[in-house]
Amino acid sequence: MRLSCKVAAVLLCLGSLLLLYLLAGSAAAPPRPPPAPPPSAAAVPLARRQPRLSRSPPRRSPAGGRLASARKPGEQKHSKEPSSLQCMHLAVVACGDRLEETLIMLKSAVLFSNRRLCFHIFAEDSLKPEFEKKVILKDVDSLLYVDTDVLFLRPIDDIWHILKEFNSTQLAAMAPEHEIPKIGWYSRFARHPYYGTTGVNSGVMLMNLTRIRNTQFKNSMIPSGLTWEEMLYPLYQKYKNYITWGDQDLLNIIFYFNPECLYVFPCQWNYRPDHCMYGSNCKGAEEEGVSILHGNRGVYHDDKQPTFKALYEVIRDFPFEDNLFQSLYYPLQSKFLDTVHTLCGRIPQVFLKQIEKTMKKVYENRVIVYLGANHKY
Repeated sequence: MRLSCKVAAVLLCLGSLLLLYLLAGSAAAPPRPPPAPPPSAAAVPLARRQPRLSRSPPRRSPAGGRLASARKPGEQKHSKEPSSLQCMHLAVVACGDRLEETLIMLKSAVLFSNRRLCFHIFAEDSLKPEFEKKVILKDVDSLLYVDTDVLFLRPIDDIWHILKEFNSTQLAAMAPEHEIPKIGWYSRFARHPYYGTTGVNSGVMLMNLTRIRNTQFKNSMIPSGLTWEEMLYPLYQKYKNYITWGDQDLLNIIFYFNPECLYVFPCQWNYRPDHCMYGSNCKGAEEEGVSILHGNRGVYHDDKQPTFKALYEVIRDFPFEDNLFQSLYYPLQSKFLDTVHTLCGRIPQVFLKQIEKTMKKVYENRVIVYLGANHKY
């Protein structure tokens, strides 16, 4: 997000995204109100819609794995619904002119995921009519937050499974801000505490909200611990003259004092221009392909990083009813031919590998399995 939206997210209790969920299940006294009214939330549960890879009749997708809540013993409320019907919760803050980016991000989530999704969209009043509205808050156990300039290139199911990898103290997961400390922003310019050697990037953040609501966080203000809602506004007041990236800086400060609470996932889950514009430095993406693309710095809308812009435009223009190969993969290959003059454009396989895997799975499920089942009869 642009800095204005990031700062707004802080002043609105961490973008009115993180804190509204956290406050809902808490009986503590409410924090000091921010200077502007919070944006409204729209939670939109969506059934999975699969694009076609072939003209064969569609077959139901196989059920996904269990919903991973990463709770401590006794925390989980056991649902009577099958795991394939339980929501994976995806949240985003949409402000200013970010309507199209938000819609394309949601489209990519539906396009590449298998299980049921629930979208939580926090928007300004002017954008509310564009979204369906159904509010759910305190019953949400786990949540994936992303910036509007994010595109999913593989099923959300796969990052959702990372919740099962949390240990007993971890309650959130983010990727490093940079892979190389000597050219990272925090290691060169930060005037406040930050996590690890390069800081973390908040554009993709996986959270166990139950644990966050129940945790007392160490901090730089008082010797005893504070809950999330007790800590955030005073923390902002203390560091507001030193932070540049809004909510991301506050999260870095929090996890600097509470490193045991953070799970750090690899860079392919939050792949940004920094990972290729100076030369490829994300080994995970080189090996597995980009899982989540983060087009920060406005690269979807200018010509500075045409590889990122090509992915955004192809997903934007893809009709759900069309063939994945003909209307998505082939146009991407064609557009990538025009990006080879850039460092990011010289490694097209990094951007295509996960899309190829998704097409293969769709082909196996829709064509091979379907025809095989018919063949038995």
